[in-house]
Amino acid sequence: MLRYVALILLTLLIALQVKLWVGQGGMAEVWRLEKAVAEQKRKNDELKARNDALSAEVANLKDGEEAIEERARSELGLIKPGEKFYQVVEPAADAPGNDGH
Repeated sequence: MLRYVALILLTLLIALQVKLWVGQGGMAEVWRLEKAVAEQKRKNDELKARNDALSAEVANLKDGEEAIEERARSELGLIKPGEKFYQVVEPAADAPGNDGH
């Protein structure tokens, strides 16, 4: 009789171990979810840094004329009256007639 009880308990222990390690909600799934959470936190941190930079840029554009002027100069080619504009164009390396002679 004692042998049957030990065999039943051993079978129950093995079944519970299998459920713990490979079953639904088991350790494998926990590890997978922990990895997914860590990856999502990394993405969230990247997006937060991007949002912070954009918020700072918006605040700078709202408060200062210098930021607006800088943007207008770089993106729209703003030139104030009385200023001289010089554009330096580098020759392309693969342009015809540019073989070094």
